[in-house]
Amino acid sequence: MSANARPLKPDQEAKIKPVGKPVDCIPIRSITSSRVRDDSTIDFYMSGRKVYRNTLPNSCPGLGFEERFSYATSLSQLCSVDIITVLRAPPGIGGPSCGLGKFQPISGAPK
Repeated sequence: MSANARPLKPDQEAKIKPVGKPVDCIPIRSITSSRVRDDSTIDFYMSGRKVYRNTLPNSCPGLGFEERFSYATSLSQLCSVDIITVLRAPPGIGGPSCGLGKFQPISGAPK
């Protein structure tokens, strides 16, 4: 899976609110798209209009600049224990690998 970086403007960021408690995993088959916001934030858009924000426990160098990441898992879920890898240009050059955080349901996130 890959994603595009789209930092939010301050007024857009102010509209985002947590909804409920964070979860450890989200079902991969329900992910419709994702948006990298910066080096430590990814929004996962799900079927059913749900959005989960993943704030990585540590900044992932190049994630916001490269705008793409990949992951591999043997499960049907993407979990907070999983690792993403920044995809660098030109293709075939792997970037840093970084751990995910918990998935916080949010409202107010633009695509």
